Amino acid sequence: MQFLGPAHIRDLAELLDVTPTKKLGQNFVIDPNTVRRIVRVAEVEPGDVVLEVGPGLGSLTLGLLEAGASVVAVEIDGRLARQLPVTVEQLAPEASDRLTVVHRDALEVETLPADPVRLVANLPYNVSVPVLLHLLQRLPTLASGVVMVQAEVGQRLAAQPGSKVYGGPSVKAAWYGSWRTAGQVSRQVFWPVPNVDSILVAFERGEHPGDDELRRHQFAIVDAAFGQRRKMLRQSLATVFGDSATASSALESAGLKPTARGEELTPAEFTALARATLGG
Repeated sequence: MQFLGPAHIRDLAELLDVTPTKKLGQNFVIDPNTVRRIVRVAEVEPGDVVLEVGPGLGSLTLGLLEAGASVVAVEIDGRLARQLPVTVEQLAPEASDRLTVVHRDALEVETLPADPVRLVANLPYNVSVPVLLHLLQRLPTLASGVVMVQAEVGQRLAAQPGSKVYGGPSVKAAWYGSWRTAGQVSRQVFWPVPNVDSILVAFERGEHPGDDELRRHQFAIVDAAFGQRRKMLRQSLATVFGDSATASSALESAGLKPTARGEELTPAEFTALARATLGG
């Protein structure tokens, strides 16, 4: 199977009159070795249905197809969505029937033509966390995945309590399963070269700690706790519970110290707090 190299990427961009934009977070992968590395880390197997968000010009798509997967590619840019099947037909005609392109904003996806078991994507950096959380909420068949994101974002997703980068994204991601960083990615494998570092993040879905009502309540608590992360929880959570005294009582009811800060609580403790105060 032929992969997309730097010259092919630039030719396609010129053909489509595509100028990569920061608004859409477009940085196209031009290195086949990086593509194969992502597919390998994601443990993609023949027959897997893989969701790819933001396939762009098709570099990673071709790698997923080479591994024998069926790919559902969600692309917001109409020009790219229309070109992707053409590129696959030209470079991997034997795999073209395993590609389905959905022209849509990933944040608006509710269902897909097939049920994906893995998410493998070079995510647009400016919306990576909202996209991840949305897809994990809406697509329960997603069991695992590997995404390439801005290094700072990836470290937050995988952070543990007490870390300087542990925060809202860490706790919300943990609702859906376990996360780990899976290696740095050179800036030089992209066109155009980004001005930030990139990282691979892998996840395995676990059993959710509760239903959607509990999740919404917990996420509201998390947002408040880290919105003013230097403050004690009895202060930062006053907006959720009405005042600091009520917040203190809520924390104590869950066996937590009102003087603690958000970065000290584990995801499980945030869940315990949400469960103890749901409807209260």
